[in-house]
Amino acid sequence: MENSHLPIARKEGLVIQEMPDEVLVYDLNTNKAHCLNETAAMVWKSCDGKNTVSDISQTMAQKLNASVPEDLVWLAIDQLSKDNLLEREIQTKISGMSRREVIKKVGFASMVALPVIGLLSFPKTALGATCRASACGVQADCAPSQICCRGTCQASLPCSPACPA
Repeated sequence: MENSHLPIARKEGLVIQEMPDEVLVYDLNTNKAHCLNETAAMVWKSCDGKNTVSDISQTMAQKLNASVPEDLVWLAIDQLSKDNLLEREIQTKISGMSRREVIKKVGFASMVALPVIGLLSFPKTALGATCRASACGVQADCAPSQICCRGTCQASLPCSPACPA
């Protein structure tokens, strides 16, 4: 199979938070957060530039102890590509098909495992104006991943001018 069909998950410019049944991927370039359900997350994690769609399908089938059609993997890769979560855009065999057509092709039995990628957008101005409600007097009052900035615990980013002095 040619290299254009060996997807590679994008890692640069992303903040990744893994949770029990999903993965939250925040794109620093676009200020968008993508919530990958378990199926989409499994496909994304398997996109290492070495695995074919067939390999990913077989790996998922073993982990889920269920049949995973290749078209289901193609659907996830198509969504990941559209959301710029792959190193390069991938032309999938389902490109141009509607989600309804793909569901029919994958089969109703696979409906539970359909890959879903939720999207949240954050305007840059809103990010700069966000402050934590918890007060602090010294750095020790904040959680380890936070800083004490103008008396307020914040994410470890530069102090926002919008936060109270």
